[in-house]
Amino acid sequence: MKILIVEDDLMSRKLMEAYLSPYGKCDTASNGTEAIEAIVLAQLEGRHFDLVCLDIMMPGLSGHEVLQQLRHVEKELGVPPGKEAKVIMTSALKDGENVMGAFKEQCEGYLVKPIGKDRLYRMLQNLGLI
Repeated sequence: MKILIVEDDLMSRKLMEAYLSPYGKCDTASNGTEAIEAIVLAQLEGRHFDLVCLDIMMPGLSGHEVLQQLRHVEKELGVPPGKEAKVIMTSALKDGENVMGAFKEQCEGYLVKPIGKDRLYRMLQNLGLI
């Protein structure tokens, strides 16, 4: 599995990488701009991400904006239905507006921080990734 972890906090990024690296190759981005660049490059090289773990609160582009751009890039490049990246939003925000907004923007999962290994693995199982 090819994984992109988008997180501006270094410790959180390293923790997610430690959790996910047994399941595939992990690339990381520390902000939304880096994330979009990684997503576009991967798509153009034909090696799209299977999973994107995306923090919501980041400087510059928010996770919501990155998710919208990811779905736009996938549509523009003709990614077939069902082959899009699975997106798990990760955030300290647990209000209905952010949670529902993320699902409206087509994420597949939402985890509230702090993220435990067991909750993450259960979500990956539910999404059919492990």
